[in-house]
Amino acid sequence: MACGVFVPRAIHALVLAVCLLLAPGSSLWAAEPARRIVSLDWGLTETLLALGVVPVAVADVPGYRGWVVEPALPEGVVDLGSRFEPNLEQLQQLKPDLILATPYQNPLKPLLERIAPVETIAIYEEDASGRDNGNHPLERAVAATRHLGSLTDRQSEAERLIADTDALFTAARQRLDAAGAEAHRPLYIATSVDERHVWLYARNSLFQDVFDRLGLSNAWQAETNFWGFSSAGYDELADAPEARLLLLRPLPSGVEASLARNPLWNALPFVRAQRVALIDPVLMFGTLPASGRFARLLVLTLTGAPL
Repeated sequence: MACGVFVPRAIHALVLAVCLLLAPGSSLWAAEPARRIVSLDWGLTETLLALGVVPVAVADVPGYRGWVVEPALPEGVVDLGSRFEPNLEQLQQLKPDLILATPYQNPLKPLLERIAPVETIAIYEEDASGRDNGNHPLERAVAATRHLGSLTDRQSEAERLIADTDALFTAARQRLDAAGAEAHRPLYIATSVDERHVWLYARNSLFQDVFDRLGLSNAWQAETNFWGFSSAGYDELADAPEARLLLLRPLPSGVEASLARNPLWNALPFVRAQRVALIDPVLMFGTLPASGRFARLLVLTLTGAPL
């Protein structure tokens, strides 16, 4: 029976109700929130978990647990292997209803779309030059949180995560301000590549955005790529003698022992003044959970007390 045809009065109300339910824009036609989600990016994974959504599978489970740490990834989440070459056969067997990816996985998108809809969410994005495009990862992470909240029907949880992160930044800044000048030395924040080179994070990085929110200054002012870092030798870190160096764990095997024997390293001002600190892993290309974790680690490192 088509909607709008003549019907006996007794069932007219029932037919009308059915017509309303089937009308475009009605709740029956509304998109269902994604239930079986696969995430191929650690930053998107940590946001899902912070919203209380456990993906059925993620890329590189050991890497997540070693580099991201929190929110903790529950046991039972399927490991799809490399973020750049996930196991497509295994992915197909999982029958996901949504795959989350970022722009650096665009070459995989045609293959992924044969399995399930793909939602690409950009936190870091390359411009035509491949360099500085004025990224603000923290702003994009807020937008990504709201978007993921909508996709998973966790809008209230998304707003709570945004508000909690903002409150954490406020509390962290107050704690650092109370600690005085020593906590406000210029900072190098770096990942060790080997015994001679580091990646230094500055403009375009999540770490710089957190520095700005906490009132901290970055000792590294050189140009960075769209990921927010540039590569340098340790010898290039002598230009800010008052600075402190924060090195992210994990360090490559043997680097710490090699540096201890390196005359150039031992001559650097922050080494001679014992202003070098190793900080626990935190995802340098992360989202709101990583930014909050980084703020807490900064407070612990610079004041000696947890937030």
